[in-house]
Amino acid sequence: MRSRGPISLFSAIIVGLLLNTGASAQVANVSRTSFVASGSNLDFTPAVGVANLAPEVALATYERGLKDQTAALAGYTATSVIDAELPQSAQKAEFELKRRYVSPSVLEFTPIRSSGDKFVRNNVIVRLLESEVEHVRRREQGQTAIDSSNYKFSYKGSARVNGAAVHVFEVKPRQKRVGLFKGKIYVDATSARLVRAEGRIVKSPSIFIKKIDFVQDYASVDGFTLLSHIHSEAETRLIGKTVVDISQRDYQPQLATAGKTSVDTVAIDGSN
Repeated sequence: MRSRGPISLFSAIIVGLLLNTGASAQVANVSRTSFVASGSNLDFTPAVGVANLAPEVALATYERGLKDQTAALAGYTATSVIDAELPQSAQKAEFELKRRYVSPSVLEFTPIRSSGDKFVRNNVIVRLLESEVEHVRRREQGQTAIDSSNYKFSYKGSARVNGAAVHVFEVKPRQKRVGLFKGKIYVDATSARLVRAEGRIVKSPSIFIKKIDFVQDYASVDGFTLLSHIHSEAETRLIGKTVVDISQRDYQPQLATAGKTSVDTVAIDGSN
């Protein structure tokens, strides 16, 4: 078994973010202007709209939606594009894959193309994929869900994301453990869907990692809330900054039905 160095530990944290796709997300304390890197516009002008839900109603509806989606989403297919970079050494790589998820414990990837630095591809991107497959196999998704069992919510006002009115909630974990975050989530003021999460991990999994910040955006696909983009930056003690961007597109959600069958995961090969 390979040792878990700082890069693979970073990958494990990014997996924690990915595992919340469609069910929840983690958040952290990031300033309004210093870390909005996902390409979406954030405006803190007070939102005034028609038929906006009250903050407490939006939050309660959001939590109910998490439970409903977990029950209704049998799985999905999507295309993932992962870009990873070590800025200090100017090494970078990209990997495009087909992703197939079957709830609750099957995840498989089919490589489409890869390019760039072999070290980054194999030691950042491929390890990230391997870690994600393993975490799904262990059914650990719910351990980091943004809900009242894991977090305390505090209303911080209204804003706009991409022109849509949102309620902003500060989120603090009930326990300081690896995989949980402190920060903010942005909930659509009319639909109560999660629009954005941003934050910093509250407990590093290793002395080699000083901090991890992220911003991730969500999209509504056939009634499901699914991850569209994540930008993450980790500061490590040995290799400096590690930057990962993950974009997800072409979702094909599957509804839960009786008699659902499972499939085996496939191996991840970064040698192409």
